[in-house]
Amino acid sequence: MKARTRFWVVAVGLAIGGAASVTALMAQRPFRVYPSLEAYDNVELPPNALRPAEWIFGRLMYPPHPHAQFSRPFGFGGRWDWREGGTSWSQDYPRADRQFAVAVNRLTRVDARAVEQPINLDDDDDVYNWPWLAAGEMGDWKLTQPQAARLRDYLLRGGFLMLDDFWGTEEWNRFIESMNEVFPDRPIVEIDDTDAIFHNVYDLDDRYQIPGQWALRGGRTYRGGESGAHAYWKGIYDDHGRIMVAMSFNSDIGDSWEWADSPRYPEKYSALGIRIGVNYVVYSLTH
Repeated sequence: MKARTRFWVVAVGLAIGGAASVTALMAQRPFRVYPSLEAYDNVELPPNALRPAEWIFGRLMYPPHPHAQFSRPFGFGGRWDWREGGTSWSQDYPRADRQFAVAVNRLTRVDARAVEQPINLDDDDDVYNWPWLAAGEMGDWKLTQPQAARLRDYLLRGGFLMLDDFWGTEEWNRFIESMNEVFPDRPIVEIDDTDAIFHNVYDLDDRYQIPGQWALRGGRTYRGGESGAHAYWKGIYDDHGRIMVAMSFNSDIGDSWEWADSPRYPEKYSALGIRIGVNYVVYSLTH
């Protein structure tokens, strides 16, 4: 067993296993729910939501960029503290997170917890309890230097980060400000079609742009002008060839999870979005 794998087996065991020590569990932040940017008020906790499980959806919280598209919940004016939810990091949350967890349980042998875990990089070492993170609206994040340093260390220790739902040149430029703080010395590259991340559960050679529900309502599949019209699957690798950061640029996989049960959202987009997510989960557990 590789050293990195051993590290995360121990980390997952401490974080969610029934045999974890009291001391280790005290260091782990409890489950909590924040207001969603989309002002959900009807997402009930699933049965047995907090039972111990093998895998947990970590939702990365982050402070908004000064030019963020969403800096407060819909219907709220004035200033809003991102640490209280309701800003860009909570787009699609918690509905997408919970529906994707259902898909992981149905489509794999991975035992997924029914609810997500919001992760704040400022919460001391809590992030190291959660080996898999996802975030959306990446054109809106603006990490502080301490947050970027902690995220870099987390990823180099074996963590995995999925980034989604940012479109076109303007959002890319805001995104890269923080990504360059995390990894100033590592390139963002196109993930090759032959990479294991696209073949460990499903063969995903035929990938296409996944639009958000917001786009379909307007009769199109993208935003950000012509620079947002083509989907890209990008990554950042560690020194051993492992993908640490997987990016779906010019797609909205989060919406494909969030609206998977809606007849208004085309099934082909949810089918691909869920398969991509499942492959990323299994990859993160095996690489």
